[in-house]
Amino acid sequence: MTPPPGCEEYEEGIVYECLRPIYGVPSSARALWVTLSKYFGERGFETVGFEDSVWCRQAGGQYGAKIIVSAHIDDLLIACSDLNVMKKFKFKEDFLKRFEGTDEGDVEQYLGCEVIYYREASTVTLRQKVYAECVLRLYGMWGCAPVKTQLEPGTRLSKAD
Repeated sequence: MTPPPGCEEYEEGIVYECLRPIYGVPSSARALWVTLSKYFGERGFETVGFEDSVWCRQAGGQYGAKIIVSAHIDDLLIACSDLNVMKKFKFKEDFLKRFEGTDEGDVEQYLGCEVIYYREASTVTLRQKVYAECVLRLYGMWGCAPVKTQLEPGTRLSKAD
């Protein structure tokens, strides 16, 4: 490892202590999770069940809607059913003051899923069309013809079947 920029003197055998995790080093993911957990915990968020990369802040007090944050590597996805709560909470602005990053606007794709908004109906649909096409191409089944299943929808199978 070379000395950090700005280090004028360099002697052989000197050991440098890394004060921040280096992006790409295996321990950096854990360090980021610890930092995010502390940050969210100070703001009333808790991890969701067994999923340590999703934090939730329940509705109540000054916020009338639940806020959910999902983290994957260095991408965050923020979900809230009320845009006014997000504006009042100023989550994104506060987060970007503390951490380097950019607000990319509405999400279009996340973890291989296409995200489709239907604002009039207040719904969000996740679609894995691109992933399904990649799998079909990978296994040489892209040109195959679809057929209906022989089973009725909802049919339960057992080991004897």
